[in-house]
Amino acid sequence: MKLYYSPGACSLADHIAMHEAGMHFDRVRVDLKTKTTETGQKFDEINRKSYVPMLEFDDGQRLTENVAILSWVAQQKPALAPSGELGANRLIEMLAFISTELHKQFGRVFKPTSDAEASAAREKIAQRFQLVSTMLKGDYLFGEQASVADAYLFTMLLWAKKVSIEVPQKLKDFDERMRSRAAVQLALKHEGIE
Repeated sequence: MKLYYSPGACSLADHIAMHEAGMHFDRVRVDLKTKTTETGQKFDEINRKSYVPMLEFDDGQRLTENVAILSWVAQQKPALAPSGELGANRLIEMLAFISTELHKQFGRVFKPTSDAEASAAREKIAQRFQLVSTMLKGDYLFGEQASVADAYLFTMLLWAKKVSIEVPQKLKDFDERMRSRAAVQLALKHEGIE
């Protein structure tokens, strides 16, 4: 199994989650500017979407998109998802929220078409982080155990720090808890971050 990633990109969430699940996988670094892998292969030839993450299984099947990959990881390691009758649905709900309400907004900050667009996106992101801070059900999003959604949220907090978006204290504390996790430390080390 191979995870195609770019250091510090949203694929970091999958990288962390796969380590949390104790999975054995190879990592293939992708340069998103040149659209080539570390071996020089054109990434467009591997993934027509031309962005990370992408998970390639040993049988050649491929899976893209954070929501899909993180959901798959949680299916393999149910401890990384909330339990209960609606547990799987709650996980998808949170992953979709992070994907659409946080992740997507950062594109308007990283590559804005105007200062007004960047300012509006920064404000929306700050509002969404405020909301997420009220959703924590304990140390993590769903209680006292980390989930794949926590890996995604942690990645968004890294981005917030990168562009100096202030987050609530509860999320700063969450960030510190995540940083203390062995899986997070390993993924950050593999990607050469901090």
